[in-house]
Amino acid sequence: MKTERQKMTDGEVYMTGDPQLMADKKRARTLASLYNNTTEEEPARRLELLKSLFGACDDKIFIKPPFKCDYGYNIFLGKNFFANFDCVMLDAAPIYIGDNCLMGPKTCIYAVNHPIKAKARVSGVAQGSAVHIGDNVWFGGNCVVLPGVTIGDNAVIGAGSVVVSDIPDNALAVGNPARVVRVIEQD
Repeated sequence: MKTERQKMTDGEVYMTGDPQLMADKKRARTLASLYNNTTEEEPARRLELLKSLFGACDDKIFIKPPFKCDYGYNIFLGKNFFANFDCVMLDAAPIYIGDNCLMGPKTCIYAVNHPIKAKARVSGVAQGSAVHIGDNVWFGGNCVVLPGVTIGDNAVIGAGSVVVSDIPDNALAVGNPARVVRVIEQD
């Protein structure tokens, strides 16, 4: 029989109040809080904390505090990752981010959803859905990515956009909901 953590990570319905998941959240929030209280004069400490928090990350990573997440171990970051202030990643399901990704301030990635029906919602269940972000993606400020979305390589997501469906490679997408407005010709 699967644990609630296994169900969560596998994208199945799970109980949010499970004691192991609550302990996992406490660990992640402690590590994020420690990270958020470091300074730019502590790069080794920052890297140590991020490597303890995330499922995977490269040595070339810079996140401007504050940063928040639910579990951390479901976040997998490629090489040369940058996130500006107030980045939030709700990682009930895995969040995969490719190389050379830039996130503007207040970029939020949600890999979890709650039931629409009130009775199910108040019972404390949720369901994750993985988010996949390709290489060389740039998010303007204040973007939101919803569960289950895939964003292709070289995409640009305009400031204030809410990404509710997949975005192809080389696309400029803007708005709420985000829509592709043009293809970006690559050199």
